[in-house]
Amino acid sequence: MDTSASPYLAPRLPRWLPLLAAFFALYVVWGSTYLVIRIGVAHWPPLLMAGLRFLIAGSLLLGWLRLRGTPWPTARETAAAAVIGILLLGIGNGGVTLAEHWGVTSGIAALSIATVPLFTLLFGLLWGQRNTLLEWAGIALGLVGIALLNLGDTMSATPLGAAVILLAAAAWAFG
Repeated sequence: MDTSASPYLAPRLPRWLPLLAAFFALYVVWGSTYLVIRIGVAHWPPLLMAGLRFLIAGSLLLGWLRLRGTPWPTARETAAAAVIGILLLGIGNGGVTLAEHWGVTSGIAALSIATVPLFTLLFGLLWGQRNTLLEWAGIALGLVGIALLNLGDTMSATPLGAAVILLAAAAWAFG
């Protein structure tokens, strides 16, 4: 059977390639976010910068989906997306930009946002989900790793900035 002309059979990628792409996205794309925010808040009002970023990204994604024939979202889908958007983008990312504008260093921001999995497990406990010892160990190991990566950096935060960034992490986890 000749499968070279079939549009349904994609060529097999090496097993390590998706892993490499995921690490690149994590370390370069996600990891540089807090540095870029730190630079951006020095020149733009924090919430305007974050809002424009997501307005542009959302418009591009909506345009792409509409070009592909995806129907407009229903009222229920729009309402659910609004709640999640307020939690993740408004309070979560907005809180990060405000905190960095108010003097939280990018290292502290990254360390604080690394608490999102911890908040996720804690919110799960509120809904009766039992977490395994392995999950708790993974969270602890991740937090220790982030702390070790930031050793020696000048890390500082104002009390208000620290409170806002922890609220941002909790909102991200809840969203």
